[in-house]
Formats: sequence, structure tokens, C-alpha cells
Amino acid sequence: MKQTVFGKDFKNPVIGASGTFGFGREYDQFYDISILGGVSSKGLTINPKDGNPGIRITETPSGIMNSIGLENPGVRAFLDNELEFMKSKNIVVLANIGGSDLESYKDAVIMIDQHSNQSNGVDIIELNISCPNVKQGGMAFGINACDAEFITGEIRKLTNLPVVVKLSPNANNLTEVARAVESAGADGISLVNTFNALDIDIKSKKPTFDNIYAGLSGPAIMPIALRMTRDVCKNVKIPVIGMGGITTSEDAIKFIMAGATLVQFGTASFMNPMAGHDIVIGMEKYFSNENLKIEEIRGII
Repeated sequence: MKQTVFGKDFKNPVIGASGTFGFGREYDQFYDISILGGVSSKGLTINPKDGNPGIRITETPSGIMNSIGLENPGVRAFLDNELEFMKSKNIVVLANIGGSDLESYKDAVIMIDQHSNQSNGVDIIELNISCPNVKQGGMAFGINACDAEFITGEIRKLTNLPVVVKLSPNANNLTEVARAVESAGADGISLVNTFNALDIDIKSKKPTFDNIYAGLSGPAIMPIALRMTRDVCKNVKIPVIGMGGITTSEDAIKFIMAGATLVQFGTASFMNPMAGHDIVIGMEKYFSNENLKIEEIRGII
């Protein structure tokens, strides 16, 4: 399952998704996370963020809803306190970057890029354009193709690191957005982020979350995410990282068959802290038993 993508050597295509894997320390207590191909950091902003007030996570019949609000220690603290540990695990490190406006994205990427010139720097920037643009009334950068193309192009100018743009499934036209970020210089695309969803507390007669809507993830979204991944893979030439409800090795293989080059698992780790380990081992058994290489099944659907 070894492959070179974005100029980086992945021992396998399995990546711990941003927001659900922290910086890897907690799960490393359950299994050696060096078994993974990579880890995408907790979503980072230029300054530390406390996140949203009120309830942040609630269960659904087949997944979770979250309204975390990008709680994170900030880019500087990540570089000083977390990156060395991640690099010590011999995994590809993706720094997931968010912001509230273009300048805050730029500041974060510049700081990451400057550090990447040193030894043991970040390998890939995963640009989360699902973040709200406060200067545009809170609408996410990734909702329409023009905004997505603009911010991708601006970030592309600032770094020589591979830039992978993480897309929102709530976009007006997902394939159009994917083509737009490709034309703006993105090295790759990751999708999907969470789906906008609503939960209501019937006793208080109010929304469960202070922000009213929250992000739905987990097994419930997988068939939709799988369809969206195939749609995007058929419309772009750059590598796609597929995600959305991947819980087992079988799920991950389906995303590869739909065209994904790499895969990320997220909510699965909350259900089973050994999920990453189990997915890698299961995929290894599949390819061995089928006497196949990963490129032989990629995009066959």
C-alpha cells in the first residue's frame, strides 16, 4: 500500500482526520500511530481559540453532531509543542488550517511555511475552506466556486508546501468548487467535511446547539460522501483524499474504488479508539488475499 503522493511517501493511504484525532497523543496510548500513513492536525488558527459555548457534541442514531468551534492552541503552540511528537512517529503530517478571513488564513500559512524550511517541518497544508468568512456575513469560503478559487490562489502564492483544499459538502455545486480550486493551483482535494444538520431538545423546546446548526459526521453520511468523492474524482486530475463515515477497512476500500488516492477516518475513533489500526490491518489483509496493489482498484467504479 506504499505510495508517493504530493511528493511525500505514505506507507499506506490511511490518515487520521482533523478534529477527531487531536495531534495523535491520545490514540498513541491505544496503539502505535506510526502504523498510519499520516495524521491531519486539529484545525489550527493563527491565534488560540476557545471554541463554541454550550453543548458541543451529541449522538445521532448513526454518528455524531458537533459544534466545536475550532477550539485549538494556535499555530505557534502547535509548532512548539505538538509537531515534534507527530514527526517522531514517521507519519506524513498535515496541518489543517482555518481562519475567519483571508488575512488570518495567510498569517497561519506563512508561519507554517517559515517553520517548514527548518528540519522536521509540516509536510502538507490542508486548507479548510468550510470556515466562515466574517467579512462576508459568515458564509464559508467553500460554498461557491469564486470564493474557493480566490482563497486557494492567494494561499498558493505563499508556500511551496503541497496545498490540499478540504471541501464542504454544503457547497452550491461541489464539482464546480473542486474544479475551481484545482485551477487555482491546489495540489489535491480532501472531502467531505461535515454536513449541516439540526437537532432539537423537545423539553427545552430549543435547538440543542447554541449555533442552531451543527456538523453531522459518522456512518450515516458515508453513502453520500462516497458518491460525492466519485463525482469529484471524475472531474479533477489532482489526487483526492476521501472521507466521510469511514469506519472499517471495507469502507476505506470503497473510497479507493470510487477514485480516492488517500482516505481519512474521523468519527470512527470515537466509536472505537483502535479504528485506525484496524483499518490499516484490514486493508493489508484485503490486498494480500486478493493479490492486488492499490493502484489496480483505484477508480474502478
